[in-house]
Amino acid sequence: MNMREKIISLLSGQKVDTVPAFSGLIHVTAEGLAREGLKLHEVHQDARKMARASASTFKLTGMPSATLPLDLCAPAEALGSELIFYEDGGLQFPQVRKVIFQSTREIGEMVSGKLGIGNWGIGRILLICEAIRLVKEDVGKDIVISGMIPGPYTLLLYLCNLPNMVLEMKKEPQAVLDALFHLSSFLAEIGKAYREAGADFITIHDMGGSAGFVGPSVYEQFVFPAEKDLIGKLPKPSVLSVCGRMGKALHLLPLTGAEAVSVDQLTEVKSARKALGDVRLFGNLDPVTTLWQGDEADVTRAVVGAKEAGVDAIWPGCDLVPSTPIQNIRMMPGE
Repeated sequence: MNMREKIISLLSGQKVDTVPAFSGLIHVTAEGLAREGLKLHEVHQDARKMARASASTFKLTGMPSATLPLDLCAPAEALGSELIFYEDGGLQFPQVRKVIFQSTREIGEMVSGKLGIGNWGIGRILLICEAIRLVKEDVGKDIVISGMIPGPYTLLLYLCNLPNMVLEMKKEPQAVLDALFHLSSFLAEIGKAYREAGADFITIHDMGGSAGFVGPSVYEQFVFPAEKDLIGKLPKPSVLSVCGRMGKALHLLPLTGAEAVSVDQLTEVKSARKALGDVRLFGNLDPVTTLWQGDEADVTRAVVGAKEAGVDAIWPGCDLVPSTPIQNIRMMPGE
């Protein structure tokens, strides 16, 4: 088996004879973009440029993966949000300009009208699907392709006035849960479209919903049910990426139904390994201190530590900083 086949086997629950190094999160580099003659701000609205950008890390380093899209905001855009694309030429990823809902109660009707690929008249979902197809045609036999979506809670943060949302979580929790379940249905449709376009798995990047950020009780009441609902609606396999200290919520992660969970450097791998049981554990190289600011020896030490602690695959704990040194990415396999 080549590395792609081993990763596919790993995601399907089979044992493999190696601990692969790859990512389902954003991992484009400034050097890879330069080699392709691309600027980061221009790749998000052109399928061919997006495909070239996402495949550039593999072509430059041999890392056997690509992730599309190259930002988390496409679902919010498809619901009507305006994005900032930072067209000044810097190495910044798109962000939502401003929220479009003042209350979580407004979300259900809007989302219901957007379910189904035929209703995606705005935004870039269809363009992203085309980019996935282009990557599949180009290097799909050698790499795995991750279709990345935000978690429902992260998407809600992009869409809704935060002070109002926090108040509703206290006074009208069911309204917030209803909004989250509407968003999970919407995200599941996008995930299905990405898989049909050629993605090998879906990564749910729930950056804003980590128990380390919202607290274990909010995670259990709001984030976890929505993640579980989304994962139950997605085609398998899926990887749930959680950030921050997940300590007191680790026991909930295997109950989400994800085939694998990715943790970052703030979660103790040994504790995560014990909590996850048979669920695959990916992680947990620090994308800033180790991969961006560290040297090759730092990467090697981190890889050895993660393997000894029991990860099934080496992943960056979050999206790569675009200026991450190429030699550090090449050291991630640790062999």
